[in-house]
Amino acid sequence: MKKQKGFIALMITVIVVFILSVVSLIFATWLEDHVAVVGIRIAVLIVTFAAFGASAIFSMMVYKHNLTVSKVNDDNNKRSELFRELQFVSSNYSIIEFNDRMLIYHESSWYTPKYYNKDLPSFHLVDRELDPDKELAFYTVRIPFKLVEGKTPGRIELTRLKFEKGKEAFNFVPMEHEKTTKTYILFNEQTKRDNMIINIVFNKSSNFFNEELNKFTKIKIALNVSSILGVSISGTSELYFTNPTQTEGQGLHTYKINTSNFILTSLPYLDDELLEATATINKDMFQDR
Repeated sequence: MKKQKGFIALMITVIVVFILSVVSLIFATWLEDHVAVVGIRIAVLIVTFAAFGASAIFSMMVYKHNLTVSKVNDDNNKRSELFRELQFVSSNYSIIEFNDRMLIYHESSWYTPKYYNKDLPSFHLVDRELDPDKELAFYTVRIPFKLVEGKTPGRIELTRLKFEKGKEAFNFVPMEHEKTTKTYILFNEQTKRDNMIINIVFNKSSNFFNEELNKFTKIKIALNVSSILGVSISGTSELYFTNPTQTEGQGLHTYKINTSNFILTSLPYLDDELLEATATINKDMFQDR
């Protein structure tokens, strides 16, 4: 807006000077007779300034043209970059499917003091109805998964884990300071399957889980899956169980997954946080060396 006002002011000034220069040329003889040489000098000075104004206007027009061309080029570059990004994410996402069986078992004894001593514990979800003043129980959920389509997954984050047992529903969510909870991804050399592992925390007085048979009928998982190339998708996975549980040892329960589905809730997108974290890790590794 300021540049436009300056251009208008310059145009008005140049037009006024041009009119004065034309008038000076027309009345040059009169100026010579009455003002002598000074009048001629004034006329020449006005004409010179008019020429300068004309060149300034031309330069201003060239400058505005270059600005327009630059904006068009920037817009085309952004469109090209967006198109390249869309091409990249459309072929480098990861879609997974949970299969085989789910295991629920006691967390290791060393985890309890680690949970209490760490200010920001990660890799776990807490019961939405959790009372931190009461005695807590720590369990681990392990679910095998396979890649259905796309690249190898590099990170899986959960935003909610919902268990349904009869008419009751138990919701596990991240801590208040977290939006998502990152899970462990481990490859089992014996079964040749990847496993998603998450720790869950609930009160021992809760009706969620005990040493007896816990007949869960459905589990709903809201998750974000990021490929090793930094492309993420969000979705919801539902696991269904019939004849749901089998006790394989003290505190170890196995649930056979009979049916599962995965529903996308967002299109693939570049996970900037993952790319920044990877860049930071690489930088630290090189600095250590």
